[in-house]
Amino acid sequence: MTMRIAEYQTYDALGLAQLVKTKAVSPVELLKTAISLIEALDPVLNTVVHRHFDLAFSAIEQGLPDGLFTGVPFLIKNTGFEVKDMILSTGSRLFADAVSSRDGTLAARYKNAGLVIVGKSNTPEFALSFATEPSAFGVTRNPWNTEHGPGGSSGGSAAAVAAGIMPMANASDGAGSTRLPASHSGLFGFKPSRMRNPLGPVAVEGIAGMSTPHALSWSVRDNAALLDASAGPDIGDPYAAPAAAGSFLAAAGRDPKPLRIGLTLTSPLGTAVHPDIIRTVEEAASFLESLGHHVELVDKAGYDAHALKAAWRVIAGVNVAPAVLARGRQLGLSDPISELEPVNAQWVREGLAHSSIEYLSAVNQLHQTARSLGRFFERYDVLMSPVTGELAPVIGEMASSQGDLDSFYDRFWSHGPFTCAFNASGCPAMSVPFGQSQFGLPIGVHLGAAFGGEELLFSLAGQIERARPWFHRRPRSVSA
Repeated sequence: MTMRIAEYQTYDALGLAQLVKTKAVSPVELLKTAISLIEALDPVLNTVVHRHFDLAFSAIEQGLPDGLFTGVPFLIKNTGFEVKDMILSTGSRLFADAVSSRDGTLAARYKNAGLVIVGKSNTPEFALSFATEPSAFGVTRNPWNTEHGPGGSSGGSAAAVAAGIMPMANASDGAGSTRLPASHSGLFGFKPSRMRNPLGPVAVEGIAGMSTPHALSWSVRDNAALLDASAGPDIGDPYAAPAAAGSFLAAAGRDPKPLRIGLTLTSPLGTAVHPDIIRTVEEAASFLESLGHHVELVDKAGYDAHALKAAWRVIAGVNVAPAVLARGRQLGLSDPISELEPVNAQWVREGLAHSSIEYLSAVNQLHQTARSLGRFFERYDVLMSPVTGELAPVIGEMASSQGDLDSFYDRFWSHGPFTCAFNASGCPAMSVPFGQSQFGLPIGVHLGAAFGGEELLFSLAGQIERARPWFHRRPRSVSA
């Protein structure tokens, strides 16, 4: 027996968990409903690339922990996150049959919260694109308009949540990879402070500390409650995010004090920003002022975006290269790099050519960005901007399966010039749904705070959601 789809999609994750707690619905019914949606919608959307329904049913049969989200179906992004007995292919043909032998710390915490992990969501190869179109696993399409993608790299998770397949899903963010798909898919996307969520038990950092895991959701409260369940240092972590004063869920339920908000509408790289995006952010600024906040236009946040762009390219290439070479040795391949998509093959070969001094210089650029944002947050509580420079990408326009690295990389940064400073600095930031383009594509607004400022951001997001709710705004281009 399945739950009626129309009813299932009226609840957020906490709402579904409450139905399970009161025995109004069973975890098996929720899982069967989610599976029916995957089977109905994925021939078009392609959100779930590794289906592990058997493991999900087995977890329920063995008995679920009593947690915040007991019985709620959930997806894990197909890169960086180990789930025992599930494929972890990272969007790459090279890793197509790699199976995890254990749970990573984050997956273990998700399971302890009662979530039922259904499978792995689509991602570009090694999460190195703002378009989710891996050659190995195919294109993910945006439920709002299937001629467009949901963005990346957490595109499979974004499309699954936007289509109502899942109430929320795991994501990760190394340059904007949670917040961009959230903006393009009409969702709430949150990147916590560095090390708020763990990457253990082996890894401590991803791409020099820039990659931060968390989630995409319809509701703010789901996102906050999930962070309550997952946050905290892992055994042996060399450092951690500042301790929160209280629960993030509680913060989402109370209005913040009047905030000083610095607003920038200009790309820090001098690239174009779509007029519909500028219009939406200006409307959001006026709305925030109506809530009692002070919004002041600023030229920029003070960091060197061109230097950051150059540094990110070095760090990403160097960080991916060892995993590729190790996999090649494991498989007995003389040239594993040749198995990659053309742009990523160039990127890895370039990474191998960098000196240790070049890498250290790139990491130091991240620290300089952090210092600059730190000075900005001495004057303002929040930095507000567009999430992206462009609307949701047309399928094929940002694929890494063709072309050269230089042109791809310029497209990558033109699309998302605003978000990476928060990865470089480790500061928290979010994309809040706010409007649409003249053709109906979702547009989010970007809001970030100083390091450790998650409670402030959740309070602001909750205030926005209560005053201007978005849960009812659903795509209609696909239906089950």
